[in-house]
Amino acid sequence: MPALIEAIEIKRKTFFEYDGAPYHCLDVEVSRPTARGGQTLVRIKMRNLITRAVFDRTFKAGEKFAEPDLAQVSATYLYADGGGFHFLDQASFETVTLPQDVVGEDRLLLVDNLPVQVLRYNGNPIGLQLPPIVEIAVADTEPAVRGDTASGGVTKLATLDTGLEIRVPLFIKAGETVKVHTETREFAGRA
Repeated sequence: MPALIEAIEIKRKTFFEYDGAPYHCLDVEVSRPTARGGQTLVRIKMRNLITRAVFDRTFKAGEKFAEPDLAQVSATYLYADGGGFHFLDQASFETVTLPQDVVGEDRLLLVDNLPVQVLRYNGNPIGLQLPPIVEIAVADTEPAVRGDTASGGVTKLATLDTGLEIRVPLFIKAGETVKVHTETREFAGRA
């Protein structure tokens, strides 16, 4: 029997099952009553892992949720084609394919041989977890012009090899490799 999680125990990045579907907690806010006899409420911003839809729901603190039958499989990104995005399962050495709608905007962070976690729900691949930081080469950026810093604009737009556009410091040139935060999609330093 799967373990039950109370609503008050749910924290950011917790996985839980609600209405027969797996969810991922994006944010949580607990409101405690000031009057006696009031209910403690838990407001959860949650993402359905199958449909990718995001909801805000309020639950009573004592409501219970089942733990979903989720497995995280270590994999490495191989390539993308018309059939989707292909990953190599590091345990079984089988190819796992995720459709384009499941990968979504994360495709802009995928580089060859990137280690990722593929989420499986009841044995079927439904999602992807990227490492906190990814290293990607800069494909194109405008050259820095002497005196640019005086105007207050200390960053410039850069297009990375994957097509992702981010703001980088003026000293970054095309051909360099930069680190990118996968959650915020912001510059994290030189590689």
